[in-house]
Order: sequence, then structure tokens, then C-alpha cells
Amino acid sequence: MTRLRKILRVANTTRLATYLIALWKLFKHPQTPRLAKWTAVAVLAYAVSPIDLVPDFIPVLGQLDDLVLIPLGIALVVRLTPPPLWQARLAEAERSRDQLPRLLWGAVFIVLLWAVLLAVAIWAIARAWGA
Repeated sequence: MTRLRKILRVANTTRLATYLIALWKLFKHPQTPRLAKWTAVAVLAYAVSPIDLVPDFIPVLGQLDDLVLIPLGIALVVRLTPPPLWQARLAEAERSRDQLPRLLWGAVFIVLLWAVLLAVAIWAIARAWGA
């Protein structure tokens, strides 16, 4: 039974990686509707972000948010995208599954975003504390 679970886990991880690559390709495609494009970026940012909405050390909920939010985000992007456009990007992602895009600027963006959010939270707490 554990061998079957390992195989399923690897298969699901590979499929998720394919979908995330398809989201990246969809974001870069010029015919992608604007709402689908920005939703795809939000899903990608959440997927690669080292900071989760619910921390992983919280039993069950920590892992459940990743298992629920990322697939729901992918489903929303698929729904916002014209079917032929999505199918073409998914096929591209399946062909180039082994070639992950270099996202150095994306990592820098995520770190800067969290730094700004942290600074705003500290500023708000300091302001409330002083008032």
C-alpha cells in the first residue's frame, strides 16, 4: 500500500508541476485575458512563496491549504481562459516539463512583497501602540 501511495504522490507532483508551468506559459502568452493572466500570477506566487497562508506546522490545516488553494486557483484560471488557449499551453507544458523556467526575478519579487507586507504590519503595530 505504501508503494502505491509513493507512486500516486510522484504522479500528482508531476502533474501539479505541469499545471504550474502551463500557468507560467499562459501568463506570458499575449492572447491570455487580463484577469486570467493576473490570477495565474497570483497562483504561481502562492505556489512558490516560502510563506503559506496557514503555516505548515499547524497539524492538518497547514498542509490542507496547499492541497486546496493551489488546485482551486488553477481551476479558476482554467475557467477564466478560453479552452483552446488553455489546452495549447497545457500541451506546451507537457512537452517541456523537464525544462523549468528560471524565475530569479520572481523569487526577488516574492521576497520584496513579503518584506513590504512585514514593514506595513510593523508600521501599523507601531502606530497603534503609540496612539
